[in-house]
Amino acid sequence: MNKDFDVLKYIKDFPVLNKEVNGKRLVYLDSAATAQKPLSVINAIKNYYENINANPHRGAYFLSTASTEAHDNARKTIKEFLNAKYSEEIIFTKGATESFNIIAQSYGMNFINANDEIVISISEHHSNLIPWQQVAKAKGAVLKYLYLDENGEIPISEIEEKITSKTKLVSITQMSNALGTILPVKEIIKRAHEVGAVACVDAAQSIAHMAVDVQDLDADFLVFSGHKIMSPMGIGVLYGKKHLLNKMTPFLFGGDMVEYVYEQDTTYAELPYKFEGGTQNVEAAIGLQEAIKYINHVGIDNIENHVQQLLEYAHEKLSQLEVVTIYGPKELHKKGGVISFNIKDVHPHDVSTILDSYGVAIRSGNHCAQPLMRYMNINSTCRASFYLYNTKEDVDIFIDSIKNVRRWLGYGS
Repeated sequence: MNKDFDVLKYIKDFPVLNKEVNGKRLVYLDSAATAQKPLSVINAIKNYYENINANPHRGAYFLSTASTEAHDNARKTIKEFLNAKYSEEIIFTKGATESFNIIAQSYGMNFINANDEIVISISEHHSNLIPWQQVAKAKGAVLKYLYLDENGEIPISEIEEKITSKTKLVSITQMSNALGTILPVKEIIKRAHEVGAVACVDAAQSIAHMAVDVQDLDADFLVFSGHKIMSPMGIGVLYGKKHLLNKMTPFLFGGDMVEYVYEQDTTYAELPYKFEGGTQNVEAAIGLQEAIKYINHVGIDNIENHVQQLLEYAHEKLSQLEVVTIYGPKELHKKGGVISFNIKDVHPHDVSTILDSYGVAIRSGNHCAQPLMRYMNINSTCRASFYLYNTKEDVDIFIDSIKNVRRWLGYGS
């Protein structure tokens, strides 16, 4: 393991990991679904409610001004975290799902036309798939897929053949939530721009595991959910290049996103506010800011290296079990901290339930990636995912519990 990374120093920051859950020591291996929250995030939210809770942008009194300032500071922190050019390119949403719906409704419905092509990968989360289905149906456009090879990767030939002069938008995940595959996003964006298409990136999984630089990627849009990086649920980010956001119409109408309202017409506020209708989730934005500060304190490179070492250790141990099938790339440097697998003759839901009896929390199901599962000719998988607070001991407990699954069901081994 990384000798320079003292994981035990960080585990103490996570209350849920320092006590028994349902009478067991918790081995939490479902960070791909949501990450646990450190005390600094929890305390930041508590501090907000105790000291500066008020509706932002609405009042000329101290509390409202303080709430507004805290919200704006959170935006600046995210701007720096993503290396965006301007703070107004950062739109607060309630998560990646809402972010994609804004792009689909505000950009897709206005700038994609009949017979245009939208390109996504077969491994997309439903949040980056269904919105584009809706746009394609409404506008008479064509939705095309980049398919995976036998190693769970997208061949260069798929990128070159599917992204053509007819392509107007490409929307792609940087890291698959179902398989852990790290996709060649930078190359895909470059190809999209060569043919004049706009490129969107789903960073919901990657944001927790690697440095994400929107200028280096040259992404036109990028989205993520805060709870994947230890912030509260209900907060997310839509990054968009300023010139694109400026020409898009709002998706959500109401308070705080307007300039002037007349009986028969309305003018909209400047960026970023025209996309932030309604009272904002200020405490969650502050929590997201604090989560980013925590990541910066630990070091995103340290997190990436630690998780990669856990992945390699777990993959080696799991590969030794003949009754286990592992999905996704065999070359682990092409994967993030996710292992998707199945156990012979055992449904993933049963695996998850049995592992829970040992205090091990994994995910089972189709992981909001039904087209991918169908493409792979499976119904669902078990998924173990790792983060900065996991240890080699967690992996050992996980592996030992896996060895007992078939015994529970009477298979003997």
